[in-house]
Amino acid sequence: MRRFLPYFKYLRPVRGAVVGAILAGLIYGAANGAGLPLMIKWVFPKIFSETAQTLTTLQLVLVALWLPAVFAVRGAAGFLNSYLIQWAGLRVLEAIRLDFFRKLQSLPLAFIHRHSSGDLISRGLNDASQLQVTLTNISNDGLKQPATLIGAFSVLVWLAFNESGVVLVLVTLAIVPLSVFPIRFVGKRLIKRAHRVQHQLGSVSDRFVENLSAAREVRAFGLESKEVERLSAETRQLVKFQMKTVKYDQSLSPSIELISAIGISVTLIYAYRSQISLTAFISVITALYTCYEPIKKLGALNSTIKRGTTSLERIEVVLNAPPEIADPANPVPVDRLAGSIAFNDVSFAYQPGQPVLHDVSITIPAGTVCALVGPSGAGKSTFANLVPRFYEVAAGSVAIDGIDVRSMKLADLRRNQALVSQDTVLFNDTIYNNLLLGRPDATRAEVEQAARDAFAHDFITAFPEGYETIVGERGARLSGGQKQRIALARAFLRNAPLLILDEATSALDSESEEKIQRALKKLIVGKTVLTIAHRFSTIRDATLILVFHQGRIVASGSHAELYAGNDLYRSLYDQQAAKSSAS
Repeated sequence: MRRFLPYFKYLRPVRGAVVGAILAGLIYGAANGAGLPLMIKWVFPKIFSETAQTLTTLQLVLVALWLPAVFAVRGAAGFLNSYLIQWAGLRVLEAIRLDFFRKLQSLPLAFIHRHSSGDLISRGLNDASQLQVTLTNISNDGLKQPATLIGAFSVLVWLAFNESGVVLVLVTLAIVPLSVFPIRFVGKRLIKRAHRVQHQLGSVSDRFVENLSAAREVRAFGLESKEVERLSAETRQLVKFQMKTVKYDQSLSPSIELISAIGISVTLIYAYRSQISLTAFISVITALYTCYEPIKKLGALNSTIKRGTTSLERIEVVLNAPPEIADPANPVPVDRLAGSIAFNDVSFAYQPGQPVLHDVSITIPAGTVCALVGPSGAGKSTFANLVPRFYEVAAGSVAIDGIDVRSMKLADLRRNQALVSQDTVLFNDTIYNNLLLGRPDATRAEVEQAARDAFAHDFITAFPEGYETIVGERGARLSGGQKQRIALARAFLRNAPLLILDEATSALDSESEEKIQRALKKLIVGKTVLTIAHRFSTIRDATLILVFHQGRIVASGSHAELYAGNDLYRSLYDQQAAKSSAS
């Protein structure tokens, strides 16, 4: 239980509803635990005794109303308890998911890339749901069932003592502690199996995400049946783990009921030998049976807690992930940067012992259009990603205008940069709102001017809804060239002094590439530009070229200098030229 204490903070905003639910639960417990045994003790004798014929009609009605009165109080209290707990639980679920999602926004890309999207989604949805169920059940049954047990237990002790003294009390209660054993047995085995279920739910979610993100490729290569088979294998494994959980979960109630039946049988034998009256015996048995019902539910609560513990561990992987990249305690105030970039003995590795950059040192003056070239895996993208501090350097420093990027607030650092990648990401929103991401406070006129600068205004206004056109998931309603021009328009709107281009013209038709090249010529004016060149045709405007090989900058200079003096650059360039002429 202590494991969940830090998370009861989620109940504070809904504490009024929780307190109301607790009070209703206590009333439910008292009515349920004590109402029925006392009715048998006091009401039945008045109806079935020899003096029953002397009751007036009013007295008879009042006696008979005991049962509906108990059930009315029990029902109303149970409804209020369940309704308020459910309302509080949904608010708790909302808060947990928001905190989970908020933490994901602050975690570095390295953390995101270490986990599959499906697994993170499963943690944020399925595990958060299980944690919510656990917290609300603890708040609900954690009080309601003990109240029922205490009520029934108190009546049981009182009735048993009055009928046969301490001996009957001991006989009736001797079996109750045995109910704890199946609860402990099941609880221990549920933890491991619940962890497998939650992990497998992540795998199933991952299959869905991967399939939907590659819907075109699946159909193009005829992979529909194969994809169904892959998901089927994952779901079969999930069912297998779920059934193991069900096996232990569902065995708990029959085990407790069997122990209850044994207890009642023992009491029956003692009652026969002690010549206890039928009314007294039924009262004791009802109270005893009422004791076992909350024990069963507390056992189920224990199972819920075990599953919640597993979900909590998975959620805490995100919630407690160290903030590897965060704002400094005393950030250097930054307004608009000039854009001079300096790498000083920078080393970096995604995995320990596998460095991607080795002792990189280079200065790129403000206003330089710098192309990064080299074989795949040479470190070009990593080099560019260290400038906006998407990753933290392992050694050395990256500085802009002489200020270490780790000394700036992340918001200030990234406000001074714009990114245009080859895989443009658009959100399932209007074109206007996607453009506005470049600068949320921009006016309508500024947004439209940025679209004109990126040669996007004409195709946008050709849509019936114009700027209010919904682009679809990941921009599915737009062509590749249109998406790239939207990305360029965002960069125009941002007007940042630093611009990172990740091969913004790759895989485009000649008309789109021509328009984007014209837009880029205008966009890069007066900016420091890092362009990751996969095709050498994009480096014609570069004033500085850096050649990467195996995580090091092995050469730098202009195209003419490098072509004449660097074998690797000349080889890469000639290969590209040969491919271009062949096509």
